[in-house]
Amino acid sequence: MIAWLTEPFQYEFMQRALLGSAIIGFTNGFLGAFIVLRRLALLADALSHSLLPGLALAAIFFGLAPAGLFFGALVATIFVGVGGQLIARSSRLKEDTAIGALFVFAFAIGVILLGYSKVRVDLSHFLFGNVLGISNSDLWISYGIGLFTMIFLALQHRPLLLALFEPAVAATQGIRVGFLNVALMILTVLAMISSLQAVGVVLSLGLLILPSTIMYLFSDSYDAMTWGGGILGAAGSILGLLLSYWINLPSGPAIVLVLGALFLIAYLFSPKYGILPTRFRRRHLHEESLQRWEKADQ
Repeated sequence: MIAWLTEPFQYEFMQRALLGSAIIGFTNGFLGAFIVLRRLALLADALSHSLLPGLALAAIFFGLAPAGLFFGALVATIFVGVGGQLIARSSRLKEDTAIGALFVFAFAIGVILLGYSKVRVDLSHFLFGNVLGISNSDLWISYGIGLFTMIFLALQHRPLLLALFEPAVAATQGIRVGFLNVALMILTVLAMISSLQAVGVVLSLGLLILPSTIMYLFSDSYDAMTWGGGILGAAGSILGLLLSYWINLPSGPAIVLVLGALFLIAYLFSPKYGILPTRFRRRHLHEESLQRWEKADQ
């Protein structure tokens, strides 16, 4: 039994995958707090799908070189995000609608372009990831993105909080709210790019928002959402990867499956905001009220 549990740690590819999962999970879990509080989950979903055309173009011109894939995905996603804002400003469409229209168009283009790649590309690799194939260069990219994200969020801690909850007050204090919104979008794109090898385009949103969503159901603390979300993202990613090895599941879906199961547990049983404890408290209060009325009538 012990040998079965420790077997994954004996292989170099699993050691790289576990380290990469921990870095990616922590970065996404920490950043996800801002996405959840800013209510940008649907925007993040659109941005994740718009990664595909950039990946396809990079595969056509540069093969599967990590640097080429990184910059291709970055350019395509920023193009969709900025393009959506420009369309919203120059038409009657709302920003989310404009970005939604662009990302569907971009996703379709990406699927078609993959057929013209220099190298044979498995679409499921981009859509669902394969963390077991993570390379040293992928690790360095994930580490660089994580370090940059943490430094930026630490330096902009107070302005970001004020811009999230009181944007009008933040603007009066000279805080560049627009810049912070764009920076948050770029950090989201970078986090998703770092997640590609682990969970792919389709599932990257889960790794970004599920850890913070779980913590949001357990606590009202901002620190709990950020640091707790980061720790939960790392732990969930590692557990999902080990689970995929032990019972032969795809690694990306297994990671999101673990985090999704934790989300359902939080939704049902969270002491403060869980459905079952909340209903129990309401029922208990109702019974107490009835007892007081009965005593008053007597």
